[in-house]
Amino acid sequence: MKFWQAITWVETEQLPAIAQFAEELGFEGLMGGDHALWPGSLAPNYPYSESGYPPQTEDSEYPDQWVSIAAMAAVTKRIKFTTGVYVLPLRNPIEVARATGTLAILSQGRFVLGVGAGWMQEEFDIYGVDFKTRGKRMNECIESIQLLWEDRLVEYHGEFVDFPPIRLAPAPPEPVPIFVGGANQLALRRAARYGSGWIGAGNKPEEVPELMQRLRSLLAEYGREAGPFETLVGLYAEQTVDVLRPLEEAGMTATLNLPFEYALGRGSSLDDKKRFMEKYAETVIRPMQESCS
Repeated sequence: MKFWQAITWVETEQLPAIAQFAEELGFEGLMGGDHALWPGSLAPNYPYSESGYPPQTEDSEYPDQWVSIAAMAAVTKRIKFTTGVYVLPLRNPIEVARATGTLAILSQGRFVLGVGAGWMQEEFDIYGVDFKTRGKRMNECIESIQLLWEDRLVEYHGEFVDFPPIRLAPAPPEPVPIFVGGANQLALRRAARYGSGWIGAGNKPEEVPELMQRLRSLLAEYGREAGPFETLVGLYAEQTVDVLRPLEEAGMTATLNLPFEYALGRGSSLDDKKRFMEKYAETVIRPMQESCS
């Protein structure tokens, strides 16, 4: 089992120090969050709450993910970085491929592109991107980005993404892993078709075995059941060896510690965050490691 720390809504200036401390504690990686902007008015369309409104507010911090990850990678050596999730169909895939390919090089292979279709229609409207076609657009973005990471001239001609032969240099020396987020069947299928892994939207432990089986079935459809595939699942439960070990046996490969804002409230100090991560390492990471030895 691998362990990630959520860093969504963290005070931006604290990110490098958090990354260094998380690396010392043995975390596998850090997962940030992404929105391009926050609108002045918001319809209740958030899919993961009963009210339809998200937990964040207009002053919740969403720093540029590529700049943030580059800053954290520069002061660390081992820990990985991803975004849960980057709203990919909102963006130009050529720009994303260039930025993320550079990140993969400068982080020495510690970057994972975590992507999702997005839920906030207002964000798409402001960008002038059709919200209803975001799923198809996202598929084309993933396909074209994977091509653009290759060290050669490539071209792509789709309904939403279209470009003549072009080359982006430098190219990452290895394919950049892509984790696809989302809870519905389309997201699971997209992860199985294109991804190196799947990012859950938060699940109860009893939901996980069925999800793992669905992903295995979908991977088999695409002839990918033999390859490695990460499943990064945040849990709505206290994490203990007794909870995590059966989920690992069911196929879950990684989990996530709570965002600091959920556990400590807004505006917690860097020292508070370090203590919170240290407690997780002592009560979850180390016991899980010891139970395997």
